[in-house]
Amino acid sequence: MHFGSLPYKTKQFFFVLIKLSIVVGAFYFIYQKLLDNENLDFRTFIEFLSKNDVLSLKNVGFLLILTFLNWFFEIVKWKTLVGSFKRIAFKNALEQSLGALTASLFTPNRVGEYGAKAIYYPSKNRKQILLLNLLSNIMQMSVTVLFGIVGLYFFKTQYELDINYYKVSQFLIIILVVSAFAILGLKQTKFKLKGFLIETIKAFFKHLPRKIHVLGFLFSLIRYLIFSFQFYYLLRIFGVDVYYGNAMIVITTMYLLASIIPSIFIFDVVVKGSVAVYLFSMVDVNEFTILSIVMLMWLLNFVLPSIFGSYHVLNFNLSKNNTK
Repeated sequence: MHFGSLPYKTKQFFFVLIKLSIVVGAFYFIYQKLLDNENLDFRTFIEFLSKNDVLSLKNVGFLLILTFLNWFFEIVKWKTLVGSFKRIAFKNALEQSLGALTASLFTPNRVGEYGAKAIYYPSKNRKQILLLNLLSNIMQMSVTVLFGIVGLYFFKTQYELDINYYKVSQFLIIILVVSAFAILGLKQTKFKLKGFLIETIKAFFKHLPRKIHVLGFLFSLIRYLIFSFQFYYLLRIFGVDVYYGNAMIVITTMYLLASIIPSIFIFDVVVKGSVAVYLFSMVDVNEFTILSIVMLMWLLNFVLPSIFGSYHVLNFNLSKNNTK
């Protein structure tokens, strides 16, 4: 949106309106997911939590600590990545991470996060920020895939998966053929991804200090271990008697499948819920328990941080942040 020709007060009015729209949109989205959910009735959900003593001071306290640690390492990761060209304080990294979460909560595949983080920086640095955010997401996805492949292997050896191998093989052949043509095409032409040449992206990642890559991947790994343990802890709270190793086989498989299934973030809770219900049904965990855990994970790791993020969105000052 271009405001260059508008008077200053008019620009400020529109900017305040945009900030309010983001916050109102985020809260309306949360409201819909909680109170207008076909898969999980909110009143029944609250009663189920009370019945299982999930809302005890001990449980809530420990779950909140895990949520804090999850986002602490996400913020530290962002601070580390941005530190490749500019030092920022932890407070700034927190503001950018939580503000971007709020702004992207109801956008497809959380694409709003890219623009929200970039706007904190002068125009000359925005391409760097977009690429650093891409790298951050690639790192987190890489950890999910690595653990997921191991989990899926053990899951397949222990449980009977209802897989149509003929259709799977067809899908893989199509992927291989498309990939082969894509690789050949990339060698012949300069390919762009959202305005960036592939060669430019590769060169940018390659020239980042090795320390940045190592620390970024390490923080992604720690985050994965934290939120996967949080899922396991919720299983134990709800009375699911399962060893940590066996639970991790299903949890890592769930996160892998939920990540690779095409979806937009608006339906992320539904996708994760459907995948989790299917996988945990094989280990005799009832559907309502799993849907409740998925909902709690969403509330703890996305809704709660986005509420704090809304404060940063409302207090964001465009001119101030672009002169830093």
